Amino acid sequence: MDLQLKDKRALVTGGSRGIGKAIARALAQEGVRVLLSARDLAAATAAAEELARETGGEVHAFIADTRDDDQVDALIAHAIAQLGGLDIVVNNAARPGARPEVPGVAGVASDYLLDELNTKLVGYLRVARAAAPHLVANGWGRIINISGLAARQSGTIPGSTRNVAIAALTKNLADELGPKGINVTVVHPGATRTEKTADAVAAKAAADDISPDAAEKALFGQSLIGRIVEAEEVAAVVAFLASPRSVAINGDAIAAGGGSPRAIHY
Repeated sequence: MDLQLKDKRALVTGGSRGIGKAIARALAQEGVRVLLSARDLAAATAAAEELARETGGEVHAFIADTRDDDQVDALIAHAIAQLGGLDIVVNNAARPGARPEVPGVAGVASDYLLDELNTKLVGYLRVARAAAPHLVANGWGRIINISGLAARQSGTIPGSTRNVAIAALTKNLADELGPKGINVTVVHPGATRTEKTADAVAAKAAADDISPDAAEKALFGQSLIGRIVEAEEVAAVVAFLASPRSVAINGDAIAAGGGSPRAIHY
C-alpha cells in the first residue's frame, strides 16, 4: 500500500532512540522529510546521520527540551525553516515508564508526579500548541501522541495518570482541529523492545537463574502474541496514522501492545 507520505514534512520529538527513533526511520523510509529532536546533541545528531544513511532520506536533528516553552517555540520555528513547513507531528519526548520503588500512594513524591506531567502532558501540549497554526494553515495535518498502555491499567499513579491525560489531551485537540483538516490520535504501546530491554532481560535471568529467553518470556510474554513488541512494529502503526490513508481515524486511541488478555475496550 502506498501511504502517500512522500515529501511530507514531519517532526518527531524524543527521536534519538527507542520508539521515537524507529518512528523517524519508518517515516523516512516512506519518503517523509524528518526533523527529530532530543535533549542530547550527540545522540540526536548520531541518530539523524544514521537514519539518513540507512534510508537514503532527509533526516535532521535539533536540540530541545519540551519542558520549556521557549525551546519548544524555537523547535517549531526551526522545523518550519528547515523543512519549509510542517505536516506531521509525533509527540514522543517523555521518560520511559518506570515502576517506582514504592508503587502505592505513599511512594508518590509530588515533585516526581509534577515532573512527569510537565514532561509528557504539558510537553506534548506545548508542541501541539506551537505546531497547530502551521498545520491549520496547510488545511491538512497529523498529530500522533505516543502514550502507553498504563492508561488502561493500574500499577503506578504517575504511569496511569500521565497516560490517561495524554488520551484526554488527544481528544480535545481532535475535536478542535479535526474540522480544520487535522487528525489527532494517541498510540498506546505496551512492552516494547528498545535499547534498554537487553539489560532488563539479563538482570531477570541472573536473578532467577534462568535463560535469557525464559527471562524475556517472563517479563514480556503476557500479551496475546506472547512476546515483546518490536519498536519497528509500533512505528509501522504510527506511519499509517501519519498518512492520508488514516483519515477515518481521529481522536481515538490505538493500542499497540500485542493485545491485552480478557480486557474489552469499545
